[in-house]
Amino acid sequence: MTAPQPEAHGQQVEGVPGHAAGGRGDAEQDRRVTEDRRVAAESARGVAEHFRRLAEEAREVAHQHREALEMVRQDRERLREAGETARAAAEEARVAAEAARLAALDAVHATAEALEATLEQMKVVEEMRRTLREIRDVSKLGAN
Repeated sequence: MTAPQPEAHGQQVEGVPGHAAGGRGDAEQDRRVTEDRRVAAESARGVAEHFRRLAEEAREVAHQHREALEMVRQDRERLREAGETARAAAEEARVAAEAARLAALDAVHATAEALEATLEQMKVVEEMRRTLREIRDVSKLGAN
């Protein structure tokens, strides 16, 4: 590098006051840029906080949704168990009804057998009466 020429140095000195005024303008512009950036950063923080709150609300809604789904699942499980219990009770009732039907059928058969036995006994009694009448009639004829 070469040493600056005196004229160039003079030009430089003459340019300093202009440069100082430009420096104040630059500083003012830098301050405005910094303020704009601060406002933008604050706005971005506000937006980020808003999105954070939205995300928290979404997590809460998702949590409530999961709880509701779990309650629905539990209700379905209880209904399934109740249905299974009802099916088992219906099967037991069907078995009991079949047993009752068979018992009634046995009772009908037993009644029919008892009636047949009674009929046979009545026939025997009627036969005995007839025989006794005949004996009595023969005795009356023999006594006369």
